[in-house]
Formats: sequence, structure tokens, C-alpha cells
Amino acid sequence: MQEHTKSSSLENAIALQKYGVGQPVRRKEDDTLVRGMGRYTDDFNLPGQAYAVVVRSTHAHGVIRGIGTEAARAMPGVLGVWTGTDLNAAGYGPFTCGLPLKNRDGSPLLQTNRQPLATDKVRFVGDPIAFVVAETLAQARDAAEAVEVDIEPLPAVTDPEEAAQAGAPQLYDHIPGNVALDYHFGDAEKVEAAFASAAHVTRLDIENTRVAVVSMEPRVGLASYDKKTERYTIQVPTQGVSGNRANLAKNLKVPNEKVRILTANVGGSFGMKNINYPEYMCILFAAKTLGRPVKWTDERSTSFLSDSHGRAQKIHAELALDAEGHFLAAKLSGYGNLGAYITGVAPSPLSLNTGKNFSSVYRTPLMAVDIKTVLTNTTLMGAYRGAGRPEANYYMERLIDRAADEMGISRLTLRKRNFVKPNQMPFPASSGVTYDSGDFQAVFNKALELSDYESFSKRKKESRKSGKLRGIAIGSYLEVTAPPGVELGKIVFDPDGTVQLITGTLDYGQGHATPFTQVLCAELGVPFENVKLVQGDSDIVHTGNGTGGSRSITASGMAIVESSRLVIEKGKRAAAHLMEASEADIEFADGRFTIAGTDRSINIMDLARRLHDGKVPEGVPSSLDVDHTTEPVPSAFPNGCHVAEVEIDPDTGVVQIVRYSAVNDFGTVINPMLVEGQLHGGVVQGIGQALMEHVRYDESGQPITGSLMDYALPRAEDVPFMSVGDHPVPAKSNPLGTKGCGEAGCAGSLSTVVNAVVDALSDYGIKHIDMPLTPERVWRAIQEAKGAG
Repeated sequence: MQEHTKSSSLENAIALQKYGVGQPVRRKEDDTLVRGMGRYTDDFNLPGQAYAVVVRSTHAHGVIRGIGTEAARAMPGVLGVWTGTDLNAAGYGPFTCGLPLKNRDGSPLLQTNRQPLATDKVRFVGDPIAFVVAETLAQARDAAEAVEVDIEPLPAVTDPEEAAQAGAPQLYDHIPGNVALDYHFGDAEKVEAAFASAAHVTRLDIENTRVAVVSMEPRVGLASYDKKTERYTIQVPTQGVSGNRANLAKNLKVPNEKVRILTANVGGSFGMKNINYPEYMCILFAAKTLGRPVKWTDERSTSFLSDSHGRAQKIHAELALDAEGHFLAAKLSGYGNLGAYITGVAPSPLSLNTGKNFSSVYRTPLMAVDIKTVLTNTTLMGAYRGAGRPEANYYMERLIDRAADEMGISRLTLRKRNFVKPNQMPFPASSGVTYDSGDFQAVFNKALELSDYESFSKRKKESRKSGKLRGIAIGSYLEVTAPPGVELGKIVFDPDGTVQLITGTLDYGQGHATPFTQVLCAELGVPFENVKLVQGDSDIVHTGNGTGGSRSITASGMAIVESSRLVIEKGKRAAAHLMEASEADIEFADGRFTIAGTDRSINIMDLARRLHDGKVPEGVPSSLDVDHTTEPVPSAFPNGCHVAEVEIDPDTGVVQIVRYSAVNDFGTVINPMLVEGQLHGGVVQGIGQALMEHVRYDESGQPITGSLMDYALPRAEDVPFMSVGDHPVPAKSNPLGTKGCGEAGCAGSLSTVVNAVVDALSDYGIKHIDMPLTPERVWRAIQEAKGAG
């Protein structure tokens, strides 16, 4: 027991001020990562490991007539060559989508039941057909090139609308018209009645382009198998080890405890690394068959083919308004491109998530969503930063700008007229969710002020003097974060003074260790430097829903708060015993348990050490450790308003973003520095899609953007300095009041950049232009407008 002194109280107060909630604490891992000391999956090796290379289809669609492996098997160093027939014999389960999505008639989503290696047909360029394992990577590559594949080409289809038409090439016999999900939401009769009564209807056809993830770290796997325990282990980059273990065990058809997933540092994912892939099944099979570890590392060229892509919708959007510009109803219809196979959550961003986020911050009484998710001869689709949220907000903001121009109402006025008001909270949105908090008008007003919107006309005149077009756009957004799910909050006090914080989300660039520790410090007063975050071992992280849907700080934060309270309950019982007091007299504050009304106290770290060192009687906790799983953590509703300003050179079509401002409501902000960094990253990815990124295929299904020579990514010179503001309205759905921020930048930037370009081009009478707004596309639009004039 230690006496509670003024100096110790001051030290605790200083520590809490420095590391508490709301402080811009630098990321714990930065020193390690910037010095190149991080450990990514490819940095790991095991004694005796072999190397795998995958043989992929060069055809987008075709019947497999034969696979010749004899020559490859005879090559130096080759340990094995396997095809789909071999893996099917192992009895593995197929890759499926686990979401309970239903068609408009109530029937379930049609599954493609993908196998690790194709056996009957290939369905996209890059479809895995066979794999080779050899002593060295070079030997495996040479042998893979020697595998002879006889494919009878079939007609291919890459456009989802074309794929759904009669007579289109069929990818699966059991999925007629290639439509795996005919999604519908809303009361169609009421929506049609609202449109019939509307004073004005705005209609837009919008293409939301397909994008590649292009994470800095490619996918990698290092698999091993323990024959004695019949247990698989795989080192692999993921977004959460617990959920991925369950999925992998399901594919392997073994109990969860027979699979261990290890994840170290992850070099980006954005949704792509949160599913099981064929390559992982292949190396696990080989590791068991050969009795030695097997490693596979993807390359940039094949990652363009094999990693899941994002976005890819063709949408017809409509907005019905009364004579004063009040929204009456909104509709989305069209097609989402699933690619060749359905795994993970692929149909959701194209359908369900788009609908849930479409009404955004606006009072939209009625809404209908009718989207067909369609299979095509292209790379599979998956979640990509925002996963339906940026898409939905983009459609709404494009509609609003167009409606304002058509009705002769200011774009600002039309938005103000339709915002959900604070006194309407909780607000039941037409999307089927209920917003718990938000002050959208105040966020909007702050964004106008931060961007100096009033002075835009002066800046436009200056641009005109230089021969440039100038445009501005303001756009609001709201995101419905990941659906409710449980989360792990496990706290372990080690004898050496380390406090292990174990939770089921996973840091793949977000910087979890710092804000999670800040929350723990605020709750328990433990030293910041003593806390160690553990997320990457499924043997330790037994529960959790991973990182995705902007859920981490809300879900893990709630788990930390609840677990901390359980620690305090145990601590009071233990402190009462050690200080020979009644438990009812023990108080806890600033990391110390104190007997009320006295100066007798004990620090939480000293208490944990005392419990480790000695025996305690029955009824007294032997440690302060807690292993707690929350009830499902509700969704939150981060929102904001962004303003983009662009200049366009009409002679070249080059677009430059010259000013960018953003005001956001992320609820309680745990670490403002990290939040701003997350926002910057999301904005840049939105800029990338708006201006340059686009995965394209030719008529035969061959990708023509299969490298960084063909697929453009934003560079530093493409990104403006950003002015960022904050207007937090704490969420009421979790104890910290957080809302999440990881995907918001995309949701804000996509619409504002495109609308700003359209605003600039309005000088030529141009009313719409689809992404990506490349110099060629913008220049052609200007030339066509001049010709039409």
C-alpha cells in the first residue's frame, strides 16, 4: 500500500492531460515504422519453407479442356503441382457470401460457390487454375510457366447492364441472366405516388467507376501444419483475426480451434484483405501435404487481377420535389458489377449499403432502391473504403446540384431547406435506420465560413483573367457505420508491469494503439507507455468483428470502457482486502483506489503487482484481469460538409483542385491528429477516383489497366492543402460518444470534386460528366459543348 500524496496526484493529472481523450498524441508505432522496423507478412520466414506460385487464366471466359502438369513436375526443385481436382478431393467448402440478402421476391441471394481452383470453366483473367510449390521462388515461377492449360474460349461480358440482358454470355447455369441478387427496398407504390404529385423531378444517369485497391503491401501468406495437433497456422494480412479464422475454418471444414491466424503489420487494405482467398487455401493444402511451411507472395501485376475491386455501379437516380424545393421522394435503380465470383460482403456495397446511406442528412420522406447485382467476366468485387457509403452520398449530392439548377434555386438554399434538424432527433430516416444525433445545418454553416465561400466570385474572376475556368461545390454526407456486432475487451496485467489490451479490431494503418490506449488511460489511469495492444493472434483474440465500416473506435472503445469498469469492480474488492476496509468505502479516481475520507490509497499498478505476488483468500480477486465481450455495438452516424474548388485549363482539360475545406462531426474525438490524418487519406482516395482511377477491360475481357503504367493514382502534386474543422455532436449510442472517421473522407470528396468540376464546366452549358474526370474526358466535353453551341 502506498500513501496518496499531492505529488502523485499531480503526476496522474499531468499524465491524464497529456494522454487523455481529446489529446493529439503521436502514434505509438510511428518510430518503428518510419525507421523501417515494422514486420509485415513477407518479412516472416520459417525453417524449411517452400514457395508457391499460382497459374492463372489468360482468358476471361472459357471451358477448361485440359491441364498438363507433367513437364512442370519434372523441373528442378519442384515439390508439387496441384489442380482443382486435387483440392476438391480434399473436401474443402466453397467460398460464399454470408450475408442474409434476399431478392425482391424473398428468395435468397444466389451463390457462386467458388472453389479454390477452377475445374470446369474460367470466368475472368486471373482466375486461379493450378499452383506450383518448389524449393525456391525462382524454381516455382519457372515450373508455373511450364504448366500447359488448354482453354476453349467463350464470349465474355464485362458490363453489368449488358450481362443482365437476354442473349448475354452466361457465367453459371444456375444463375439465369447473371443476376445473383435483384435487390429492392422501399414502398414502390407510395414512392410512385410521390413522384406523380411532384412539381419537379430531376433525373440523372451516373456511372460509379470500378477502382482497384492498390494497397502498398500485396497479399501474402505463410502456411504451416502441425501433424500432431492437426492444426493449421497461417501468417497473413487481415482486418481481424477472429472472423477470418472462422471463415477459414469453415472453408477447411475443421473446428475453429484447429486454425490459427497471425497478423503482424499490415500495409493497407481498405476492405480488400478482409476475406479468404484461393491462394490461402492452396498453401494450407500444400503445407499439410508436404509437411513443411509454404509461402506465397503476390506481385503488383497479379494483384490487379486477383485482389477484390471496388465501386462499379451504373445508376439511374431520381429526386422528386415540391414547388418550394422540399424533397418528396428519391429513387435509385440500376446495376452493380459483382465480377465473376461472390465472396465476403460483395453484394452489400452495391445494394444494401447504397440504400442505407442514400438519404444522407436530408429529410427524404420516401425512398426506393432497385439494384441488380450482376456477375461478369471480371475480377471479383468487394468492400472498398466506404463500401456503398461514398457512392450513395455521391448520387444524392449530384441530384441536389442538378435539381437546384433546373429549378432556379440556390444550391445552398436547397440543401438548407431539406436538412434534418437537431430537434427532430432521433430521426427515422427513409432508409430504415434512425439517426441518434447531429446538427447538419451548423456543420454546413461552418464549412461555408471555413472555405470563404462568399469570396468565390472574386476568385473566379481572377481565374478567368488567367484563361482558367473555376468551379466550387459544397456537399454534405452522412454514413451509417458497420451494422451492430459484438467486440472483445480483454485487459491483462502482466507481472512486469505491462498492461495488455486485447481487442478484436485490427490496425492496418489506422493507428489503433494510441487512441485505444488513451481511452484505457482515461478509464483506469494506467501509464500510457505500459500499455501493449494485442490484435493479431486468433489464439488470444477469440472474439471480434475486425476493422471495417468505420467501427473500430466505437466498438473497441465501448469494449474498453466496459472492461475497465469490470477491472475497477475487481480492484475495489482487492483494495478493500489489502487495506482492511469495507468495499463500500473504496473509491476509484485517477488510477488510485482510496478509502473514502482518508489519505490511504493504492495505485492500480501496485495493486495488480501485489495480487501477482501473494495469495488472497476466497472471494478476493487474484488478479485484475478481465475478459469481456460486449453486447452488439450499434451503428453510428458520422457526417460532415466538404467544399472543393477547382480550376480547369480549357485548352488541355487538366483539372487542379486549388482549395479544399472540410468540417466534420465525428462525435467525441479521441485523438484529433489521427482523425485528421484519416480524413486526409479518405479525401485523397476520393480525389483519385474522381479524377483518374478507373479499372477498364476490353471487349474480350482483357484488363487494360493492369499496372501502374496504366492505372493512375493521385500523387502529392494532385492533392491540395486542406482546411479542416470540427463540429462534434457526441453519439448517444455508445459510452464514448464516438462516431468513426475512417471512410468519411471518401464520402465527402467524391461528390464535391465532381460537382465542382461540373460547376466550372457550366460556363459551356455542361450539366453532367462521369468519373474519372481525366484531362481527355474534360477536354472532349468542352469540345463537344463548343460544337453543339
